[in-house]
Amino acid sequence: MLRSVLYILPGTFIPLFVAMDVFVALGIFINLTEDMPRERVKVVIRDSIITALVVGLGFMALGEAIFNILGITTSDFKIAGGLVLLTFALLDLVGQAQRKRPAGKMGVVPLGVPLLVGPAVLTTLIVLVDHFGVIPTIIALLLNLIIVWISFIKAESVVKKFGKGGIEAISKIMALLLAAIAIMMIRLGLEGILAAHK
Repeated sequence: MLRSVLYILPGTFIPLFVAMDVFVALGIFINLTEDMPRERVKVVIRDSIITALVVGLGFMALGEAIFNILGITTSDFKIAGGLVLLTFALLDLVGQAQRKRPAGKMGVVPLGVPLLVGPAVLTTLIVLVDHFGVIPTIIALLLNLIIVWISFIKAESVVKKFGKGGIEAISKIMALLLAAIAIMMIRLGLEGILAAHK
């Protein structure tokens, strides 16, 4: 069991890592928490990670039931999800508008949702559960959130090491990978629909 989980873990971890895009999240996190007291920053980090985990696990638990109620097949969702991922990737490649600091619990919104766990990640989670199963997908989600948590805590050190330009460049590479994953998902969805109608 453990060996099989470890064998397929890269297949679950990498798509989620690309979809979550810690480098984009880090850049926005730094902009939102600039000049904020350290204790407040810790609360924001805690809220964002807990929110992302709860929303991700909740969607994994209810996603299939929602599909059944709406009459959506996995292939349908792969195509729709692939189109959503492709849109997000293209928007990221073209460039995003500057974000203003929101009022209220920014760790919940916008950091937890939709930045860390938005449509791209939710789509990826459902597809990964379908392909690899629940346990490997949950492990991949937890590992990615641990990486985000460490990145947020060490935000200043990461920026010093890579520079804002370096983080932006890495983010663009992630966007290209996300676009490729989106195309793959659309292809798998179309293959599933064609196979079902044979």
